[in-house]
Amino acid sequence: MKGLNLLYAFLGGAIVGCTAALLFAPTKGEDLRTKICELLHRKGVKLCDSEVDALVAELSANVEK
Repeated sequence: MKGLNLLYAFLGGAIVGCTAALLFAPTKGEDLRTKICELLHRKGVKLCDSEVDALVAELSANVEK
């Protein structure tokens, strides 16, 4: 069970790190949203534009903390 928790912690850290890298990259906001949307579609997650905008805003707020 401890190994599984470690795996979840590692994967969570990797996701946060990738998100932070995307958010701090010198890319226009519209281009970033498009990239995030394309990535989510490839992973099978279907979100409309307003949901992607809300997700980006939430992730940005968490990274700034």
